[in-house]
Amino acid sequence: MISPGRTVAGTAHLLSGHPVKRGLDGFVKQTGLSVGGGTVPPPTRTPPPTRTECHTADTEPQNAAGKVLWHFTMSLDGFVAGPDHGMDWLTGMAFRPGLTEEYAATTGAVPGGRAGWDASPDPRLYGGAWTGPVFVLTHHPRDAPAVEGVTFLDRDPAEAVRIGLAAAGGKNLEVLSPTIGRQLLDLGLIDEIDIHLAPVLLGAGIRLYDNPGATPARLLGTGADPTAVVNLRYRPV
Repeated sequence: MISPGRTVAGTAHLLSGHPVKRGLDGFVKQTGLSVGGGTVPPPTRTPPPTRTECHTADTEPQNAAGKVLWHFTMSLDGFVAGPDHGMDWLTGMAFRPGLTEEYAATTGAVPGGRAGWDASPDPRLYGGAWTGPVFVLTHHPRDAPAVEGVTFLDRDPAEAVRIGLAAAGGKNLEVLSPTIGRQLLDLGLIDEIDIHLAPVLLGAGIRLYDNPGATPARLLGTGADPTAVVNLRYRPV
C-alpha cells in the first residue's frame, strides 16, 4: 500500500525523458545489465537489521530508594493493557537481561486498582519473582475475596501512598495502575515514571495517561539533556 504523499523508489524516472529511454534506464538501474555498451551497477540495498543488530537507548538500572515509581510496559500508541485489561500482547519481545530481577529486588510494595486486580487477581508479580504487600484501592473492600498478602483499601490515593511506603520498608512503591498513577501525578506524589516501550500498536485498550482536557504534564528525562526527544525507528512486520 502506498501512503498519500509518499515517494516510491524507482518511480521518479517516469517524470522525464523519452518513454522508451525511461524504461531502459529504469531497467538498467534495477538490474545492472548492459545497454548500449554501458553498464550501470545495481543500487546497493541495506538489509533491515536483525534483532541482535537493533540498538535502542536504555536507562540506568533501577535502585531501591523508597521512591513512588509508576511502572509499565507500554505499546507504541500509549496503551498499557488491551481491552478488558488484556495482557496477551506482551509476547515475542526482548527485554534487557536481568530486568525482571532488577525490579523484583527493588520493589517493596505495590498499590493497584480494583479493575486491574479483578482482571488478574494474582499478587505474585514478575512471574512469581516478587511477592510482598499488595494494596488494592477500592470503594467496596468488603465484597473482595480475601487473598493472603493483599489488603483492600477504601482510602484516597495520597493515604494509600503513605501506607504503601511504610510497608515497602525503604524499597520502592511500584504503582501498577494507570488511574491511580494519574491521580498521584496530579498530586505531585510520583517520583519517577519507568516505561518499557514495546514495539507494537494495540489501537485500543487502557491508556497510561487518560486525562482529556488536562494541561499537558511535562516530564524530564534522566539523560544528559533532560528535555531531549527520544528518537525511535521501527519497521512493520
